[in-house]
Amino acid sequence: MQFTIKIDQRKKEAKALIAYLKNLPFVELASEKRLYNAETENAIQEARTGKVHPTNLEDLRKQLYS
Repeated sequence: MQFTIKIDQRKKEAKALIAYLKNLPFVELASEKRLYNAETENAIQEARTGKVHPTNLEDLRKQLYS
């Protein structure tokens, strides 16, 4: 059985609890904090899987200015 607990990490007590939980062998911590917005993460994923093709600078300028 899994539990999801949301902890506000701005409090020092919460930071201490998280540090304690990290040391327990049966606890796995997963952060929901994203480095990028959803659109950027999708673009990164597409680039990693090879779904996008590189373009040259002239084509990019034409696309931007048209």
